[in-house]
Amino acid sequence: MDFLKQLYDWIDVRFGVREVVDEKRSGHLLPPNINAWYSLGSVLLVIFCLQIVTGLLLMLYYVPDIDKAFGSVAFIMDEIPLGRLIRLFHAVGSSMMLLVILLHMFSILFMGSYKAPRELHWLSGFFLLLLAMGISLTGYLLPWNQLSFWATTVATDCVSSIPFVGSDLVELLRGGKQVGFHTLGRFYTLHVGVLPATIAALIGTHLFLIRRTGVSTPPFGLEDTTNQWQGDKFVCKDHPDGIPFFPNFVLQDLISISLYLACLMMFVFFFPNMFIPSTSYMPANPLVTPSHIKPEWYFLANYQTLKLFPSEIVGLTVQACAMTFLALLPFIDRGTEKHPLKRPVFTMTAIGCILLWIGLTIWGLYS
Repeated sequence: MDFLKQLYDWIDVRFGVREVVDEKRSGHLLPPNINAWYSLGSVLLVIFCLQIVTGLLLMLYYVPDIDKAFGSVAFIMDEIPLGRLIRLFHAVGSSMMLLVILLHMFSILFMGSYKAPRELHWLSGFFLLLLAMGISLTGYLLPWNQLSFWATTVATDCVSSIPFVGSDLVELLRGGKQVGFHTLGRFYTLHVGVLPATIAALIGTHLFLIRRTGVSTPPFGLEDTTNQWQGDKFVCKDHPDGIPFFPNFVLQDLISISLYLACLMMFVFFFPNMFIPSTSYMPANPLVTPSHIKPEWYFLANYQTLKLFPSEIVGLTVQACAMTFLALLPFIDRGTEKHPLKRPVFTMTAIGCILLWIGLTIWGLYS
């Protein structure tokens, strides 16, 4: 212990780490009425780190080749000590990550935390959602089983309905006319290299923006729930009457992280087939088309929406407009009120859209 203290003192003399640590933990004050929903950001950071660690462990044995990919996954599951556990943690964690991102965005939506000057916070979070969906989609193909092969075929086929460039985009994604060797190589490169690096950079940007502008005050329990930002100059929102991040809110972070890990382990140990159905245990066969091919749950609403319109391009256009509206929400909703009960039209519209998305997801699951 004396050696570690001496090493810490040696580093502190040269870099002033004590000052940084003290400022970040007790000097960083949060709103006094901050709630548990704010800890979802920390949960997502832990999820991303777990996905990176489990992904790196899987890479030790996974072979990105159409003749060996399925066998290498089976080898990980059946032969490698703790291999099944690591693979389930990674596969289930992918879906859980998207669920937590959606909950985080819903909380930001209803607390009005996307309002000025935090438009870029919302935009960076929105792009993180798209990247998370992208990294989940690319990883879905890698086991090269019957379900992932045909689900990827259907998903990439949807792009072909885009006028003028649709067929070229499909070929760009697949690396050829059909899903095959080049598709697996491209998805593997995106999944283990391009997308994780992009997500890490965007997470860093997201955290930097939050630190620079300060944490948004929740509207609950306050008399004045309007957005106080004036817009004439940069001001970092401080909370002189707030609570320190450490140890006060760190405890809430740890509670939320523990609850997430408990839920993750519950699904991994007791309900793994909810995320890895029986068709995932059959190798891909391009000559045999399964009777019912459906995407993962986070694409079911999109899948069902396309089935509601006579033309795929109409369905894609509707979805593109909805996603664009969601991305630009901070620039559209310029009102100062933040409390959800004091903006009933917005709140009821948001709840209606969420229920519609849930309904389409359930419909797509059972249709």
